[in-house]
Amino acid sequence: MYIRKTILFLGILISIVSCKKDFFQESGPGNLSFSNDSILFDTVFSTIGSATKKFVVYNNNANPVTIDNISLSNNDPLNVYRVNVDGMPIEQSQNIKLAANDSMFVFIEVTINPNSSQLPYLVTNKLEFTTNGNTQNIELVAYGQNANFYTPMDNLFIGGNDTVNFRYYSIDENTTWTNDLPHVIYGYVIIEPNATLTIEEGSQIYFHKNSGIISGNPVLGTSNNGGTLIVNGSLNNEVVFQGDRLEQWYADAPGQWDQIWMCQGSKNNLINYAIIRNGTVGVKVDTLGNSSNPTLQINNTIIENMSDIGLFAQGSYINGFNNVIKNCGRYSLVLNIGGQYNFTHSTFANYYSYGSRNTPSLLINNYYEDINGAIQIRDLNEATFTNCIIDGSNVHEIELQNNSGGAFNYLFDHCIMKIHPDSSLSSFNESNSIETDIDINVFNSTIDQDFTISAESPALNAGKSTSITLDLLGNSRDNNPDIGAYERID
Repeated sequence: MYIRKTILFLGILISIVSCKKDFFQESGPGNLSFSNDSILFDTVFSTIGSATKKFVVYNNNANPVTIDNISLSNNDPLNVYRVNVDGMPIEQSQNIKLAANDSMFVFIEVTINPNSSQLPYLVTNKLEFTTNGNTQNIELVAYGQNANFYTPMDNLFIGGNDTVNFRYYSIDENTTWTNDLPHVIYGYVIIEPNATLTIEEGSQIYFHKNSGIISGNPVLGTSNNGGTLIVNGSLNNEVVFQGDRLEQWYADAPGQWDQIWMCQGSKNNLINYAIIRNGTVGVKVDTLGNSSNPTLQINNTIIENMSDIGLFAQGSYINGFNNVIKNCGRYSLVLNIGGQYNFTHSTFANYYSYGSRNTPSLLINNYYEDINGAIQIRDLNEATFTNCIIDGSNVHEIELQNNSGGAFNYLFDHCIMKIHPDSSLSSFNESNSIETDIDINVFNSTIDQDFTISAESPALNAGKSTSITLDLLGNSRDNNPDIGAYERID
């Protein structure tokens, strides 16, 4: 099995692109059209405040249409949204007859107290129109608690005779996010060419559904479009990336937001002391921007509870140490279509608790299948794992896909690896490594997602001395360090 080279930005572009004209939501015969597909109240209220917006409902049909009901789809116990339809409150908006080729106005008022802990950071709802048994929705989004908000803006690109509007939040100059207030992202934040986004220690980053950060701009379609993300966390003051749902049920729920993506051409990205949780892909890193420097240096970072992949690299250059990647729906780590990688004192432990998993914790390959079905070779120049643990709930947690037409250079040096005795990997590149089975107790508690080293672990004092003298928790390592991101301290 292999992962095809994904062109994920096409899906993103489809979701954020529209021609520069008024929006009319298309519908079938007898249904309605709308001037907006969503309403965003993008004002930060310093005290209790309100704002009103409007949109237009059109009947573009040749015959009258009866709107059976207009209502908010979700309960609104704090009465944040109030709706008025052509002068009538929403409670009376039933059996409204709209003449052929006629229209009506809908007014929405929102009242927010940004200091109320009862509100989430983004207060969302849907306004439902039921017509002829069909339901059509308008998304409603308002800022809740006080925070720094990043919402889509118009970004116009000229292509031929058409002007295309890509909606995202653009960072086009060097910018620093501080830890004074939470940072809430709705949609995508894109770091433009030659711009750097620096996130200071202790910052809290919240993503709405289908949101993310992109370093570099995939819209430009160049291989050298710059863009740099610097995450400057510190021990006990990490930068935390997570979903914006604050209810306890969502504390460990995967798939709440999209990804952090270093797209093609992105360069000199750094993530240090971060916690990245509850998304779809934790970090995705595409092909090289500068072959002399890592596309990404990632250290002292935990990636957890991803519905798909923890760290997804495609033909890129990554160095990292003291990282823990755990509880992912498919893979902890994918090194796809070649590249150059070096990981030291890292733990890749996939005991996914939100469903079944039939993929390994680690996948490495040096090719992909293009859209025409042809195999394209990309050299794996290096994939070195030193003092690392590759483990998980499956009986076999490593898959190597080597096309002999290209280089496939990898090494497991003083590692612990879960490999089934019947695996085809009967002979591969390893040095002083330990192959384990499902009965060996490596960690303190896989049930509790505690991947510190147990007192009986084969990782104890089994590593080689390196320049990484402190573990993820700041504990000192000696000349016989434990394997993995954590040093056991008794």
